[in-house]
Amino acid sequence: MNYQEALDILNSEFPAFHHIGAGAMKIGLGNSYDLCQWLGNPQKKYRTIHVAGTNGKGSTSHSLCSVLMSAGYRVGLYTSPHLVDFRERIRVDGQMISQDAVSAFIQRFIDEKPPVEPSFFEISMAMAFDYFANQNVDVAVIEVGLGGRMDSTNVIEPDLCVITNIGLEHTQILGDTKAKIAFEKGGIIKANTPVVIGERDAETDGVFDNIAAEKNARIVYAQDGFRILSAEESRDMTWMKMARSNGDEESVLYALNGLCQQRNILTVMASVDVLNSLDYNISGDALRRGLRKVVSQTGLTGRWQKIASHPDTVIDTGHNAHGIKFVARQLAESHYDSIHIVWGMVNDKNPQIVMPMMPKNARYYFTQAPTDRAISASEMKAIGAEAGLLGDAYPNVAEALKAAKANAGENDLLFIGGSNFIVGEALSNM
Repeated sequence: MNYQEALDILNSEFPAFHHIGAGAMKIGLGNSYDLCQWLGNPQKKYRTIHVAGTNGKGSTSHSLCSVLMSAGYRVGLYTSPHLVDFRERIRVDGQMISQDAVSAFIQRFIDEKPPVEPSFFEISMAMAFDYFANQNVDVAVIEVGLGGRMDSTNVIEPDLCVITNIGLEHTQILGDTKAKIAFEKGGIIKANTPVVIGERDAETDGVFDNIAAEKNARIVYAQDGFRILSAEESRDMTWMKMARSNGDEESVLYALNGLCQQRNILTVMASVDVLNSLDYNISGDALRRGLRKVVSQTGLTGRWQKIASHPDTVIDTGHNAHGIKFVARQLAESHYDSIHIVWGMVNDKNPQIVMPMMPKNARYYFTQAPTDRAISASEMKAIGAEAGLLGDAYPNVAEALKAAKANAGENDLLFIGGSNFIVGEALSNM
């Protein structure tokens, strides 16, 4: 079996949320436990850190991975979704899993026929756990797929749990209030295990406090320990000056731009402090080096990332109301002659709420990605028009990009976003 054959089986035999939505979900953790048992419980052969949250969990996971790598640890990283290549989901010390390893795992599953019918996410997670054990990692950073309490990854026994923030997302699955969503994401909190909460929120703090008290888990709110004093962006770095609650100041170069990263970095800083209070050894130099090299060391893409010049071309994977508010603010604060936006969304992200947040002084190129969950370009255009956003509809991302590039001047901004699928298609085309 070659890699393409393995991908074909992954995409055809295992129902995938990124293709069909909630219908792909397997309720309960039974499949995860069965898969881990079949593999000899590889997730118990190394230490783990579990990361959940509405937004920022990918950036936070990559950042923690980079910091741990800089401290000398061999680090596994499991994230989702991927943008271009499935192998982006599974990395060791920043390097994607090999094609041969993917093929061998799928072949093993077919040959041994374990008594389980997993989803795409579950089989991917099992592959990651097994690969990390085979690669002898010291610690693995595991990003939650959706929610937390019933997420497939919630079979690990981590050293630290991290919840970045809470916003309204996947409300048909997780609940229609922040408190209900916090309960689901708070389900990753384990007994006698510290938890870092990235952002305080009056609607959710009590939920987390109660769960932590029941589990005898030490709870740390990142915003209580750190605050941003100043932040200045360059092309691919942000210089941040922070103050600790004790008055000490720290300055770091963070290899990520975007307003949301000024919140994520506080979560990372607090998490590193907690890890050092356990028996991890992460020096200040390792912390600063890891933050400075997070992109080059872990391969993180799609976070307010400039991918071309003349015109400046930026991609961002923000795709729900909680995340888009930062994207919209960043766009509004940009200083360009004109803004051109290639935009598409999927059908469970409440475009009627998101679109009014976007700048009205931009020209839009509404489009759709090749997934069953995509909102059609024509419908996207109509929703945009209701919000006062003007532009044309294009049948695919390639056509939208072609039109945007033709119209954008050298001093303009070309922004691509609205969905992981749109960003992934754009990267594939560029």
